Amino acid sequence: MIQNILIVCVGNICRSPMAEALLREALKDMSDVSVSSAGLGALVDYPAAEHAEVLMAERGLDISGHTARQLTPHLINASDLILVMESRHKRAIDAAHSTARGKVYRLCEWRDNDIPDPFRQPREAFEEALLLIEQGVQDWVERIKTSRLQKTRTGEQQPAK
Repeated sequence: MIQNILIVCVGNICRSPMAEALLREALKDMSDVSVSSAGLGALVDYPAAEHAEVLMAERGLDISGHTARQLTPHLINASDLILVMESRHKRAIDAAHSTARGKVYRLCEWRDNDIPDPFRQPREAFEEALLLIEQGVQDWVERIKTSRLQKTRTGEQQPAK
């Protein structure tokens, strides 16, 4: 059962905070699912990038309280699903943390897309990344909810809400 989802990019100030906010909002009816984010080379304690904050605010989501944090073995072990932005992120996590194998996927895995890093680029780069993030989030929400529904139908015990 997927309960702890970790979203990873490099700095944890652009892509992963936007994906975290969108996925958390999309799964808000699943109270036993938690969504968080981290970075492979996080700009620890930095806020989300300004363009990311503005784009999320335009969607009614507030990420102004976000602070970047570094990916750690503890975060990896505590996660049931780790969603990354690029193939190289997946390879890096798999290589460094054997316990992560089998639970690391790209956010746009089924679209076979990497999500380019908009760091230090104009708003248009953030908008392009966000479009891909939104598509990936939509794909994962469908998969997570379908998987949970199938498990409910097969009689697996669901956590109390």
